[in-house]
Amino acid sequence: MSNEERSPADLSDDEWRDRLSDDEYHVLRERGTEPKFSGDYLDQKADGTYTCAGCGAELFDSETKFDSGSGWPSFYDVVEHGSTGNRTESGDIDDGAVELETDTRHGMTRTEVLCARCGGHLGHVFEDGPDPTGERYCINSVALEFDGDAE
Repeated sequence: MSNEERSPADLSDDEWRDRLSDDEYHVLRERGTEPKFSGDYLDQKADGTYTCAGCGAELFDSETKFDSGSGWPSFYDVVEHGSTGNRTESGDIDDGAVELETDTRHGMTRTEVLCARCGGHLGHVFEDGPDPTGERYCINSVALEFDGDAE
C-alpha cells in the first residue's frame, strides 16, 4: 500500500518528518505554537478554504475568519463534515473537521483543536468569539494551507 492510499493517521514519525517542514512538524506533531503575530495567514483577507498542512483536509472557510487581536488566525466555526456536535465516548466534542480535546499542559486547562483526519495539532478554541457561535478557534498559520477561490 502506498503512502497516498494510507490514512494520514497511520503515518510513522519518520514519514511525518519527511512530509512536513521543521516548523510544520513542530506544531502539527509535537503540539508546538508559532510566535504571536508571525503567521502567514494572520492578515489573509482572500476568499477560500483553509486546509490542514499535514493532510489537506478542509478545516475552515474564510467567511468565518475574523481579527481577534490574539496574534493567530482566528475563526468562529469549522467546515462541517458530518459533525454531530455530540460528545464522543472519551468526552470530547465531535465537530467533524476537527476534534477537540482537553489540554492541561502549561499549568492551565484549555481545549485543544486537532485535525480529525490526521490528528495534527492546530491550536486551541476559546469561548470568547463572535456570534453566531461564540467560539474563537485560535489556529497556528503553519498548521494551515490556503486554497483561494478562483475568480
